[in-house]
Amino acid sequence: MTGNLTLDELKGLAASGEIDTVMAFMVDMQGRLQGKRFVAQHFVDSAWNETHCCNYLLATDLEMWTVDGYASTSWRAGYGDYMLKPDLSTLRRAGWLDRTAMVLCDVLDHHGHGPIAHSPRAMLQAQVARLAAMGYGAIAATELEFFIFKKSFEELHAERYRDLAPLADYNADYSLLLGTKDEPVMHALRQGLYASGIPVEGSKGEAEAGQEELNLRYGPALACAEYHSIAKHAAKDVGHLKGHAVSFLPKWHHKRVGSASHVHQSLWTTDGKPAFYEPGAELGLSQTARHYLGGLLAYASDITVFLAPYVNSYKRFQIGSFAPTRKVWSVDNRTAAFRLVGDNSPGIRFECRVPGSDVNPYLAIAAMLAAGIAGIEEKIEPPAPSSGDAYEGKAEHIPTNLRDATEALKGSKMLRAAFGDAVVDHYVHAAAWEQEAFDRVVTDWEIARGFERA
Repeated sequence: MTGNLTLDELKGLAASGEIDTVMAFMVDMQGRLQGKRFVAQHFVDSAWNETHCCNYLLATDLEMWTVDGYASTSWRAGYGDYMLKPDLSTLRRAGWLDRTAMVLCDVLDHHGHGPIAHSPRAMLQAQVARLAAMGYGAIAATELEFFIFKKSFEELHAERYRDLAPLADYNADYSLLLGTKDEPVMHALRQGLYASGIPVEGSKGEAEAGQEELNLRYGPALACAEYHSIAKHAAKDVGHLKGHAVSFLPKWHHKRVGSASHVHQSLWTTDGKPAFYEPGAELGLSQTARHYLGGLLAYASDITVFLAPYVNSYKRFQIGSFAPTRKVWSVDNRTAAFRLVGDNSPGIRFECRVPGSDVNPYLAIAAMLAAGIAGIEEKIEPPAPSSGDAYEGKAEHIPTNLRDATEALKGSKMLRAAFGDAVVDHYVHAAAWEQEAFDRVVTDWEIARGFERA
């Protein structure tokens, strides 16, 4: 149970009026919460068992456009329904909203016969099940970085996102003084999430003006993805209620530091022992850990679309930006794509520094687990760790654009074996559409650069 309410407790709160609204939601391809708000009494009377949604929710882009070409649904197929089955173990208060509870739903076919394979939660559940069959459980933690702006989304939209001004005026990395400017949003966010049963550790100013980082305690992979998705949604909610836009766009200005979402991961045995730790081994790395890391490195290109899903995602990958550019691992070195943290201790783990703040945590963790499992199964040995500045190395680059990453995903035998052809083809189509949509647009940069000079 990750939530902090039972159905019986909710019945009592609904009867007293302390809770009058229940949000039932799924997680879409983009990692957003999509669903319905119910009158609490109706939810406890009947909707706790099931509700329904249009199946286009797993076949749209960021703008909710009905993209042609998906095999799962289309205008020709009539855009039917999915069943949303509330997972009552996730039932919780929405602590940042008045008299509101929320519950995460599994996405099933219309008659509830089985999960939709390309649903992000189902994809992660499948990899967790594979690990369980091998005798392991996955532990993960994510870091959420984002910017808080002085104006609201509505104001910035009306101004066409010109002259964006962060809430703070200079780099507030670790600064308690300047962090106070962000505190009207951050205090409400931390306390609201904590009241919701989300294991918030704390927050800090990040390495750019107006940038914040929210840290959540590690947990089982499914719980980690759930906490991340809810926290991201809550950050935007709280920002809106306070009159500020909170953005998870990875790179909103070429002169500004980007926003990341680093993912920490390790495996543990079913009897609660750290499977990545072997006392006396070099760096404390077990053979399982070495092979898992070997898989992450060998299949880094295959999984990049799930870590960097949009054209803008790749604008982060700049030399000297703390975002990685090459497929290397290191020991506590933030210039590498994969950083070994907690070496020679039971807390040993790998931090993947590739994902940006736009990442869908379900897809990212599922893809990394699939790569790690392949590494274990294929006994892939990693190269020696990188030292020094990884930006100056000669190792192969991470895909530098969405087009190349999409081709790597399309040709990935490993991910086709892990997720199935239909799932991979679904996300290849989503990525290809994102690239196509961008390619049609004339950007401000092109006009400013060539309007007179070309």
